[in-house]
Amino acid sequence: MSSHSSAHIAGARLGSALLQWFVGWWQIVHLGALVLVLALSPSSYDRATRATLAREVYQATAPILLWFLVLSSLISLVIIRIVVVTALSYGLSRYSLQMVVRVLVLELIPLTAALFVALRVSGQFDALAKQGVDPLRREVLPRMTAGMFSVLMLAAVSCVVSLVLAYLTVHGFTTAAIASYTRAVGHVFTPAVVLIFALKTFFFSLAVALIPIATVAYEPRAAWLRTSAELQGLVRLFSVILLIEMASLVGNYY
Repeated sequence: MSSHSSAHIAGARLGSALLQWFVGWWQIVHLGALVLVLALSPSSYDRATRATLAREVYQATAPILLWFLVLSSLISLVIIRIVVVTALSYGLSRYSLQMVVRVLVLELIPLTAALFVALRVSGQFDALAKQGVDPLRREVLPRMTAGMFSVLMLAAVSCVVSLVLAYLTVHGFTTAAIASYTRAVGHVFTPAVVLIFALKTFFFSLAVALIPIATVAYEPRAAWLRTSAELQGLVRLFSVILLIEMASLVGNYY
């Protein structure tokens, strides 16, 4: 085979890969736009859709809420202890609470909640389509809403629990240090940091809810092609989560 033919084949494969990459992202953006239009339309929330939405929100959040709280609490206790002891050993005890809040609440908990929910998101819509039911309105919209709600709920509850655990670990079962603890936490949560934290958590929830469902909705029928598409969906999801996390770090610390 000549070098010209090899270069031509390599260029064709590269072009095919780039085209597949653009098509995959275009499908995600397209589905997201369609769901956004449906979400803003009052006619989307008929009785059947409301029932499905309530069921999906419950199934996406309730079964994992307790387990996630237990897991996040154990991890939080370990990290809080490590940070506090390390800060004391270097004479930086007055900064220990701020370090705990930044490490746990601002960075680890939203990321952990997003990844935890991402591992559970899946769905098939062919059966609904064959039955004459609009899968976009009756299935995709409720599942996306449930996925976003699950991430936001897990992150919010875990952040509150971590703040309580941090207070108890440092000050014990007393109310005398509530004022100083509130001031220390307030120094971390400036308006800019709160905005970045809220945006990061929201975009985490949007990515977790949209990308896996878009991959399933446009999946090929062949089994081996479907497996490849699902792996590509996971790669896209983790890439987006990484980009969001990097953007939040730049916004918070630079």
